[in-house]
Amino acid sequence: MRPIAPLLVLAIAAGSAAQAQVKVPVTRKLDVVDHYFGTNVPDPYRWLEDDHSLDTKAWVKAQNEVTDAYLSAIPERERIRTRMTKLWDYEKYSAPSKRGKYYFYSYNTGLQNQSVVFVTEKLEEKGRALLDPNSLNAKGTTAVNGISFSDDGAYMAYGLSEAGSDWVVWRVREVATGKDLPDLLKWVKFSGASWMKDGSGFFYCRYDAPKEGEAMRGVNKFQKLFFHRIGDPQDRDTLVYERKDQPDWGFGAGVTDDGKWLVISQSQGTERKNRVFLKDLGQPGSPVTPFFDKFDASYGVLGNDGDLFYVITDFGAPRNRIVAVDRRDPRPEAWKEIIPQGPGRDVLAGANLFGGTVAATWKVDALNTLRIYDLKGKFLKEIKGDGVGSLSGLGGRRGDTEAFYSFTSYNQPPTLYRYDLKKGKSSVFRQPKVDIKPADFEVKEVFYPSKDGTMVPMFLAYRKGLRLDGTHPTLLYGYGGFNSPLSPGYSPVNQVWMEMGGVYAAACLRGGSEYGKEWWEAGKREKKQNVFDDFIAAAEWLIANKYTSTPKLAIQGGSNGGLLVGACMTQRPELFGACLPAVGVMDMLRYHKFTIGWAWKSDYMSSETKEGFENLIKYSPLHTIKPGVKYPPTLVTTGDHDDRVVPAHSHKFTATLQAAQAGPAPILTRIETDAGHGAGKPTAKTIAERVDLWAFLVKNLGMKLPEGF
Repeated sequence: MRPIAPLLVLAIAAGSAAQAQVKVPVTRKLDVVDHYFGTNVPDPYRWLEDDHSLDTKAWVKAQNEVTDAYLSAIPERERIRTRMTKLWDYEKYSAPSKRGKYYFYSYNTGLQNQSVVFVTEKLEEKGRALLDPNSLNAKGTTAVNGISFSDDGAYMAYGLSEAGSDWVVWRVREVATGKDLPDLLKWVKFSGASWMKDGSGFFYCRYDAPKEGEAMRGVNKFQKLFFHRIGDPQDRDTLVYERKDQPDWGFGAGVTDDGKWLVISQSQGTERKNRVFLKDLGQPGSPVTPFFDKFDASYGVLGNDGDLFYVITDFGAPRNRIVAVDRRDPRPEAWKEIIPQGPGRDVLAGANLFGGTVAATWKVDALNTLRIYDLKGKFLKEIKGDGVGSLSGLGGRRGDTEAFYSFTSYNQPPTLYRYDLKKGKSSVFRQPKVDIKPADFEVKEVFYPSKDGTMVPMFLAYRKGLRLDGTHPTLLYGYGGFNSPLSPGYSPVNQVWMEMGGVYAAACLRGGSEYGKEWWEAGKREKKQNVFDDFIAAAEWLIANKYTSTPKLAIQGGSNGGLLVGACMTQRPELFGACLPAVGVMDMLRYHKFTIGWAWKSDYMSSETKEGFENLIKYSPLHTIKPGVKYPPTLVTTGDHDDRVVPAHSHKFTATLQAAQAGPAPILTRIETDAGHGAGKPTAKTIAERVDLWAFLVKNLGMKLPEGF
């Protein structure tokens, strides 16, 4: 496409007494039209899909200048920045994992851009820094994206990503000396590393190198599984498994604790069904053989005793169960059930084997509890949290006698606990010191009816003593997709919001996994509208129950949640006081044409079929914007290096919304440079972005900060 200049000019949007006039970029339209099954669909901002073009870069610069000028004029912004920075500045520890004589964990002093990997031989001692990504990049945009230790703790394989990209470069570091070996693995994406028992090397997945200029936007297919031997160059890595006839197949591989088997899981897109294959590592040159060869359910191998494998599956149990399967006879009728599907709507959300036990995570009305069983399924112990919050962890290996877990909530920073398997007792291992008094805040779970009568859980958090008079600024958050649940968790960002007088609400929408496979499937493909109905019903419930009112209600979501916000604000623009869509999938007709987007067809359908097109065009945020409508104040956020949901989604949505806006409310976008989809974002950039979001809400919801804030 030939460059067209100028592609944008500055125009003055209509203002109001409450809001200063905002100069917004008016984006030049091109005559681009796509044809879908007899329907013509204009795409005038197609040129914004080319993130490398000078025109797009100029557009991004102009948009950011307007947005920064708007946010800089909000007087409360610096007070919010000061408080958020102070709250963020506390020590953060991950749970330790043990390999050989070493314990490994990540640690952040508080405001470091990236956490540092530490190693110690004694739990009570801090040990030494093994990998500090902050030393690799002054901007803090180099992040650890994957880490794996050899069984004896001698080596650490670690992946680094730049500027938030999904592309990862893997290296190997010697633990004793802290020095890197010459190993360098490129073009790795969506893969971990699993070591051979003898530490000679590890298995990983990669794609072929993309063509020049296509690393950011090119479609990723034909993933392959390799074995890398320590000390070898990457071109000598052994190809373990590929399927030239199946471009959409993706792989994951793990070595069993006994070192005998390589377990290969094959998935297709984001469909929560998979096949499982085995390779006998004790037999050189052994073939890859099928174990669960039907693409009919989800199968997760937890571990094994010889030929007997422990598997968590939703086959015949939509809320999951654990079965023992002999690899020599994997027919379902030969399985032995260890832990059956739970009663009512309880979900067996996950499990780990450590010691001689099964540590299972049960989700009951979207809240986790941990239960421990023996390998025959006999119940041994339950661990519950203190209040409405999230329990997670108890991961380990078959030879471990200890494991770690955490508890957190909106008013409780994550506390790490050590569980002693021999004694059956827990003790506090790490408890951060944060300027918060949990008793000052109310955290509760409510249930509300959606449009079709389905009862949906929602978490609420706010300062105690709240009067239900409809006057409180409220932030409603949601996701609703890809079988991913929401759970309560601490964030200094949300603490600031509550200290500002805000109510925080998180709705557990259909499309997630809060009630198992059926809950997920009720919010995908042709039933995706259920997710939007659930979110809209949550907003209406908050208003009807006097927590807030439309002028005080904001909605927020990222990625699939950005799609959620975009769809709801175009369907019900009069319902919301402000909207914060982040890195959203906004162009539902073309999402599958970029990077890994094609993999989402299992949740969304695609415009490649008539049925898919007719479903997607009804709610695609980009295509449901109507000129002449008064849309609520909106701040769209994305990253210029996002190669998961490419920034073109947000760019085109912003340009279309700015052109259509009939009211005085600002339509702005904040495009972070050297940042991707979110993972690995430096602390400094994260704080700056969240400060801007809260400042935007303060202005547009008419908030007055409490005295002393």
